[in-house]
Amino acid sequence: MSKQGSPKVDKGTLKTAKRLLGYVTSTYKVQFVVVLFCILISSIASISVSLSLRFLLDDYIIPLIGQKDPNYSELYMALTVLGTIFLCGVIATFVYSRLMVTIGQGVLKRVRDEMFAHMQKLPIRYFDQNTNGSIMSLYTNDTDTLRQMINQSIPQVLMSGLTIVVTFISMLVLSPLLTILAVLMIVLMFFVSRFITGNSGKYFIRQQLDLADVTGFVEERMNGQKVVKVFNHETISEEEFDELNERLFESASKAHTFASIMGPVVGNMGNILFVLTAVFGGFLSVAGIGNITLGVMASYLQFTKSFTQPFMQIAQQFNSIIMALAGAERIFNLVDEEPEVDDGYVTLVNAKKDADGNLTECEERTGIWAWKHPHQADGTVTYRELKGDVRFYNMTFGYTPDHMVLHDLTLYAKPGQKVAFVGSTGAGKTTITNLINRFYDVADGKIRYDDININKIKKADLRRSLGIVLQDTHLFTGTIMENIRYGKLDATDEEVYKAAKLAHADGFIKMLPNGYDTQLTGDGEELSQGQRQLLAIARAAIADPPVLILDEATSSIDTRTESIVQKGMDNLMKGRTVFVIAHRLSTIRNSDAIMVLEHGRIIERGTHEDLLKLKGTYYQLYTGKLELS
Repeated sequence: MSKQGSPKVDKGTLKTAKRLLGYVTSTYKVQFVVVLFCILISSIASISVSLSLRFLLDDYIIPLIGQKDPNYSELYMALTVLGTIFLCGVIATFVYSRLMVTIGQGVLKRVRDEMFAHMQKLPIRYFDQNTNGSIMSLYTNDTDTLRQMINQSIPQVLMSGLTIVVTFISMLVLSPLLTILAVLMIVLMFFVSRFITGNSGKYFIRQQLDLADVTGFVEERMNGQKVVKVFNHETISEEEFDELNERLFESASKAHTFASIMGPVVGNMGNILFVLTAVFGGFLSVAGIGNITLGVMASYLQFTKSFTQPFMQIAQQFNSIIMALAGAERIFNLVDEEPEVDDGYVTLVNAKKDADGNLTECEERTGIWAWKHPHQADGTVTYRELKGDVRFYNMTFGYTPDHMVLHDLTLYAKPGQKVAFVGSTGAGKTTITNLINRFYDVADGKIRYDDININKIKKADLRRSLGIVLQDTHLFTGTIMENIRYGKLDATDEEVYKAAKLAHADGFIKMLPNGYDTQLTGDGEELSQGQRQLLAIARAAIADPPVLILDEATSSIDTRTESIVQKGMDNLMKGRTVFVIAHRLSTIRNSDAIMVLEHGRIIERGTHEDLLKLKGTYYQLYTGKLELS
């Protein structure tokens, strides 16, 4: 729904409501049936109290008036029965309220589980197109509206609906004439309530959307607080926040204004109905029309209160239901997002060689990897050793169909070669590595990995063969050892130590109070950017992949540390195919091939010495006559 949407019940809303109700009935079918039964008992018990006034007055109390020696035994018996009914209603109310809490929390757990599980399957494109704050809002604000709806609104609406039906039938039995007056007032009440809830529902939806904007803005500014302070943008950020917060204030104020007047308006209309019923009923009683006794009047007046109150309760819950359905629709939009397509069938397996050099699959890790390639034509399976031979053929790609980033790109990296990409920002360097990972698929051309089209390789296996160190590192809440082990979950402590030493991270880790058991929080804010980068390198080292992608891997490390890390990186890169993106040209001098990109095209390629001899773009970059932007 858009911000200008109104809370009218369309097919989409009904479909969302039906789907949400399906979560309740499929997960807690028995409990929900018990809830419905208890609500019915509670509703009948509530109505019985009002209906009993007629029988108590006409059959028990009035006949006792004026008697010299009244016998109260029948009255006591009637009160006992009434008390028992009322107690059953209280117990039923307690049971269904308790069950709805369990059902509500259980459904929310299932919804969050499905959201998170599906989110893991979404392509990178989805996260590029949606902000972290808007996604977080699904897990917080929108799921909270579902909780309120399931725990409060659903039982309240069911209770009120049953109460209305039972009350109307009771009123009709007591006095059809007085019921005509009640129906006329209810029709008027319906149109008034519809007008109020129509406006409040519209603003409640806007409130949820504005709240998502505020959440996203706060999350974004929290992550970029250093940037805000460095550029003295505190005042501007405050003004931008005030603007978003003002929108939230306006939508929330209007929503709650309409919601707040619902109770008084409907309540006073109920009072008017009460007065009109008393006057009209009194007239009919005096005129002897309709057989209206004192007991009938007492019960009927009580019913007028019982009849209007459920309408008010339903109207009040309508806003919560509209907000919840709007939130559910956004949640289902995430769940219905097309998952990352993976039609690959070539898998990566551990292998060993027999005496003749033939590859066979094995369970243990031998250090030899092989591509297991089943051939659908004849049902045979062949194994090809993973060498790390990556080749691009006439590749064209764009993040959107109307804007190509890479144009007719052809290049190769033989096993063990180090290939570097140089170019200004936006030239397409990182895009190439994204395509190797299959974060995106090429629009035209192909990429072959060990002479296998990467579209045929399962993405999980493809990415398992690749190690990547990004410029922006991300560390998870946990110990340093757990963060390094993220590259290989079954790694031993000794393998963690070895990887840390290879990345030259062992030295600073041992200087920390708890060493490898030091707890990291908030993306490793306790560490310097360089130290975090070293842990990312160690994480890639422990994975021991045959192909490495280094995207500005040493950009956050000082020059002195870089010279130390570079030695470790050289050790790490031995025998591996390596793709390097670097602004510091000194780090790629020993590359087997350097590709200079400009506007998605390779304009120069060769070794460091070859490119210097050309005295072209690379020469100008290296000598400082041209700077990378």
